[in-house]
Amino acid sequence: MTEHQTKPWVAAYGDDIPVTLPEPADRSLGALVDRACTEFGPRRAFTCVVPNGMNGSLRYSQVAAMSDAFASYLRHHCGLQPGARVAVQLPNGLAYPVAAFGVFKAGCVLVNTNPLYTPSEMIHQFADSGAEVLVISDIFAGKLAEVIPQTGIRHVVLAGVPEFFPRVPETIVRAVQKVWTRSLPPVPKLDVPVQRIRTALRIGRGLPKVTDWDSINPDDTALLQYTGGTTGVAKGAILTHGNILSNLEQVRAMGARHMTGEDCVLTALPLYHIFAFTANLMTFFEMGARNILVPSPRPVQNIQRALENYPVTWITGVNTLFNGLMNEEWFATYPPKHLKAAIAGGTALHQAVAERWLDVTGTRVAEGYGLTETAPLVSFNPLDQPVRVGSIGVPVPGTDVALVDDNADPVEAGAPGELLVKGPQVMRGYWNRPDETEKSIQNGWFFTGDVATMDADGFLTIVDRKKDMVLVSGFNVYPNEVEDCLAKLDQVLEAAVIGVPDANTGEAVRAYVVQNPDSEVSLTREDVVAHCRKHLAAYKVPKSVVIRDELPKSPIGKILRKDLKAEAKAEFAKGA
Repeated sequence: MTEHQTKPWVAAYGDDIPVTLPEPADRSLGALVDRACTEFGPRRAFTCVVPNGMNGSLRYSQVAAMSDAFASYLRHHCGLQPGARVAVQLPNGLAYPVAAFGVFKAGCVLVNTNPLYTPSEMIHQFADSGAEVLVISDIFAGKLAEVIPQTGIRHVVLAGVPEFFPRVPETIVRAVQKVWTRSLPPVPKLDVPVQRIRTALRIGRGLPKVTDWDSINPDDTALLQYTGGTTGVAKGAILTHGNILSNLEQVRAMGARHMTGEDCVLTALPLYHIFAFTANLMTFFEMGARNILVPSPRPVQNIQRALENYPVTWITGVNTLFNGLMNEEWFATYPPKHLKAAIAGGTALHQAVAERWLDVTGTRVAEGYGLTETAPLVSFNPLDQPVRVGSIGVPVPGTDVALVDDNADPVEAGAPGELLVKGPQVMRGYWNRPDETEKSIQNGWFFTGDVATMDADGFLTIVDRKKDMVLVSGFNVYPNEVEDCLAKLDQVLEAAVIGVPDANTGEAVRAYVVQNPDSEVSLTREDVVAHCRKHLAAYKVPKSVVIRDELPKSPIGKILRKDLKAEAKAEFAKGA
C-alpha cells in the first residue's frame, strides 16, 4: 500500500505541510529560549494586562537576563542539580516565563501547578514530584504553613500579579489587593527561606551564569505535567525536552504560513496548563511574537481591556470561553479587528458556537486535539482548507493514529473506536507510576481513552470520552452529541450531559443546563426535552434536566462532568 493508503490524512497536507517532520533546531528548551532572546532582543515578548487596564511588559532581552539570573539562583544559591524539580504555582503574569525559562536553563524540571489547588492537592503534587523549590503567587501564601512541612520544599519564592510592572501601576495594583480586595494574606513564618522573586534575581545576578545546556539531552525530563484527576489521584506525565521540541515543530508545520513574529496572541488560558504552555508560551515566543497575558479570565469581562488595547491576531480557548465572549455586548459589537483565527482545544467545540463565532468575528475557529500526555498536539485542521465543523483535523506530521475496539483490534472504516497515538510528542510515562504507564502505553502506542471516528480523507472526529459514554438499554449515547444539540437551543448558555442509574434502562441521560441571560424566553425542562426530541433518537433524549446558575469548570474553562457525576452518585446513594 502507498503512504496515502495507510495514512489517508497525508493527502490533506497539500504542498504547505511537510510529510516528514524536521528535526528540532535545539537540544533543549533552555537553548531554544536563549536563541529566541538573542534573535528578538528588542521586541516585546510579554504584556500582562489586569482588569483595570494597567499593564507591564518584558522585552526578549529582559526575559533573557532575568531567566539567566533565576537559573543561577536555582543552581548556585539553592544548590539544585540538573534534574531537580521546581514547582511553579503562578497565574498568567510576567513572573511565569521568567521562572519557567530559568528552570529550563538550570537544567531542572518544571512542575506546573494550579494556583487554585487546595493545600492537600499541593502536598500531594509537591511530595509526589519531589519538588525542592516552590515559586508561588503571593496571593496564595496563606497556604504555605500547612503545605511546606509535609513536603520536601527547601526554598520558597514569592511573586505578585503585577510583578515587573512599572513602579506606579505596580504600586496601585498592590494597594488595591491589600486594601480593597484584601487578597494578599500575610506570609507565615516557615522553617525554609522565603524570598521575593526580585530578591532571587538580584542574588542570581551575582552568581556564575549557567551555560551547560549542551549537557541536557532531548530525552531528559523537562516537565512533570500532572493530569488524570478525573479518576483518582493526579499523576505526573513525564514530558521530555524532545517531546516539547518535537511538538513545536509539529505546530510550526501546521501553521507556519499563518503565524509570524509580528503576531500578537491573547493568552487567557493558564500557562500552567499544557495547552497554553505549548500553543501560546513556547510557540509564539520561539517565533518572536508577543503574548498578551490575562491573569484571570473570569469573569470574561477581565479580557475586555486586553482585546481592546492590543492588536490581537490569535486567540486560543475552549468552547466555554468563545461562547462567553460572544455573549458580551462589547465583544459582539466590536470584535477584534486584527484577528486571523481562533484555536480551540481542551474539549469539544460545539457547532453552534463555531458558526456564531464566524458570524460575529468573520474569522474561523480552527479546532485541534491533544492531551497532556502528548505535549499536547495530536491533530489539527489545516488552516488553508474549508472548515470542517466538529472535526479535530488530521494527525500532525510525525504522528500515527489508530482506532481500535475493546480488544485493541482495528475497527472497520468509519466506525468509532478508541484513539491510539504514536509519535515523538508522546510522553515517556507517568512519574513513579509504572503500573499506569504500562496500561497507557503499549508497543509505543498511547491509549487516549477517547472514542473517535475517521473519514475517508483521514479527518478525525471525537465522539466522546470512553469513560463518559452513557449506555442506555445497550445503546451508546455520547454526551458530546447531546450537548451539541442543547447548545443550539437559544435559551441555553451552557450544557453538560452525564449518565445516571436507571432501573429500567441501566443508565439514563441527564442534562445540566444554564439559562442564556440574553434570551427573552425562560428556560424550562419541557423546552429542553422537546428540543432534543426533534433532533435526537429517543434513547438519547435526556430523561432528567437540571437547570443551574453555573456549571463546574476546570481552570481552562472545561466543564467538569466528573464533578456532576460525583454529585449525582451521592444523590442516588442517599436515595437508595
